[in-house]
Amino acid sequence: MANVAQGDRWLRKFHAAPEEAPHLVCFSYAGGSAGWFSRLSAELAGEVRVSSVQYPGRLDRLRDRPVDDLHVLADQVFAALDTSRPLALFGHSMGAVVAFEVARRLQAASTPVPHLFVSGRAAPHLQRDAGAHLMSDDDLITKIESLGGVEPGVLRNAELRAMVLPVVRNDYRAIETYRCAPAPPITAPITALAGTDDPIVSVPNVGGWTRYTTGSFTLEELPGGHFFPASQWGTVADLVRRELRGSVGLRRARDL
Repeated sequence: MANVAQGDRWLRKFHAAPEEAPHLVCFSYAGGSAGWFSRLSAELAGEVRVSSVQYPGRLDRLRDRPVDDLHVLADQVFAALDTSRPLALFGHSMGAVVAFEVARRLQAASTPVPHLFVSGRAAPHLQRDAGAHLMSDDDLITKIESLGGVEPGVLRNAELRAMVLPVVRNDYRAIETYRCAPAPPITAPITALAGTDDPIVSVPNVGGWTRYTTGSFTLEELPGGHFFPASQWGTVADLVRRELRGSVGLRRARDL
């Protein structure tokens, strides 16, 4: 079992759920923070215990050094988790890869993973990143704005820019230098979510995640660009419920 203080440092919880409810751990995109999943937590409140990982280097962890190696980041998250009970995982964009690597570590530790949700990210063997971490500040800002990660003009503020850009660049370095180490597929079922209008991740490439599990695989296409979940958390919550409905905890919570 993870050290409690470690878990408190890494995990953020937004809403209550019964102790016996299934636990879903969420991982955000490059430059993102734990709060991005607060809406999903609200949709699942009382049914699923949603925890969201707060990566180092942002918001309340501003003084913690960011991690630019996804394998190291997965190791650190795994060490902070309570592995005494099953853990479902949900990751978006860069977070999909971190969630997958954590799933590998949980499986090696014999901790059940009821389900892995990967969103807005091509399968590891198909993703070909363009080196955003090497871009100039202005070009990096333009890229972030084009994907809908921030409102246009927000990062033109010098103080905010100096705070945010190093973290974004670090995260891009982490995901763009990531290489998936050879290993057997995980046994957890995978649901892959793809935005039909995502400018950087095609639906077929998201479908490539099928080779990473020996369990069931489902590809879900949802309307929208790269950050498509943000406009339809209710639909995403329904998918989570559908895949976790086999849990005794979820059945009991929904019967209340």
